[in-house]
Amino acid sequence: MRLAALLAAALGTSLLLVPATASAETTTPTPTPTTSAGIPDQNPIVQGANITVTLKDLKGGEGEPEPVPGVSLTVLKDSDTGEEQGTQTTDKTGRVSIGIPGNGTYVVKLDPKTLPEGVELSGQGETTKTVQVKLASSNFVQFQIGALTVEKASKVSEIIDGTRSGVIKGLLIALAALGLSLIFGTTGLTNFAHGELITLGAITTYIFNQGIGLPVILAGVCAVIVCAIFGYLQDRGLWRPLRRRGTGLIAMMIVSIGLAVFMRSIFQYGFGGSTRTLSEYVVQGRQSYGPIDLSHKEIAILLVTIVTIAVTCIALMRTRLGKAMRAVSDNPALSASSGMRVDGVISAVWVLGTALTGLAGVLLAVQEQVKFQMGFDLLLLVFAGVTLGGLGTIWGALVGSLIIGLMVELGPVFGVPASIKEVGALVVLILILLVRPQGILGKAERIG
Repeated sequence: MRLAALLAAALGTSLLLVPATASAETTTPTPTPTTSAGIPDQNPIVQGANITVTLKDLKGGEGEPEPVPGVSLTVLKDSDTGEEQGTQTTDKTGRVSIGIPGNGTYVVKLDPKTLPEGVELSGQGETTKTVQVKLASSNFVQFQIGALTVEKASKVSEIIDGTRSGVIKGLLIALAALGLSLIFGTTGLTNFAHGELITLGAITTYIFNQGIGLPVILAGVCAVIVCAIFGYLQDRGLWRPLRRRGTGLIAMMIVSIGLAVFMRSIFQYGFGGSTRTLSEYVVQGRQSYGPIDLSHKEIAILLVTIVTIAVTCIALMRTRLGKAMRAVSDNPALSASSGMRVDGVISAVWVLGTALTGLAGVLLAVQEQVKFQMGFDLLLLVFAGVTLGGLGTIWGALVGSLIIGLMVELGPVFGVPASIKEVGALVVLILILLVRPQGILGKAERIG
């Protein structure tokens, strides 16, 4: 009986195993999801140290760049055969963000097999990029896709492109120089914190745009208003008390240096050391307008700067407040004895000058990128433009700024290394001031 029971159990087990085996042999394996089916909606930015890549197809400069989703990227430590830190697929915006343990050398590898059909890498088709990470924050890497390749540009086209970039940079410098010239003309103060006002406009635009979610245009308007309010509070809380105590201009200049260092440290602590971009107008293709190629954002920057400078100059010449500013600039004591509220006029100058400088920061953030020391990098060129044109003269600031902008951007065309292209403009500044110390449009004065 026991033997019969064992045989029956063995027979039942074999019958149960036969269908399972047959089923396993006839079932088709589930295919691995393709790259296009596995595209994430949005990859979050990793907090702390990370490597971020955003892939955009430039389409040879024809039309707006488009994100490239579904591309696999891998980050390796030290070399292309080193320890893998992570692999991620670009989301619908073309972005990946992969965390890394800290500073060091990393290699980013792009899998060309995952590129969408019709999308190819530009130039030599490099699929690896080496990154030297020195900051425990976002480190951005770019792969050129669909870039227009030009073998060799003619000298004429290089001059045209340099002139275009020089005019744009010169007008941005002119906005900031106009604010600096107004403040110097009415108070005599050489404000070394003026560069941080440029940074304030750019960072405030970034906060309103990326932090609150406002469109770039509305974020820029809000940033200019914030800068104007800051200019008023700065004068009321710092410079007016120093003026009433009879503090000398040299001492106030040293205070402005301390204020610049303080504000720059606050920007670095709060904003971070990485370079960031606004959500719109980051990369735009240029369209041809005769011999000149311009993007939509460059046209907007040209229109905004020209209109703003023209309206400011007309207001200074025609309005009552503008005439009061010019009177205080010419002779503050006589203006006060004539019943004019000199402190009120100076406060208005600070509001206007800081708003113009903040607008320069807004447009610079649209044209380039946002970083905590962008104003400090531009400060020397602003001083050069004001000094070259003539200290305290509005038209001199405009002329000097345009000359400086053109010299900076045209320098590399005529052999100046791009890494030190600002040096050429400063050499020209020194030479002109040796011949004409009062500047191009300044008036010679007898001192002593």
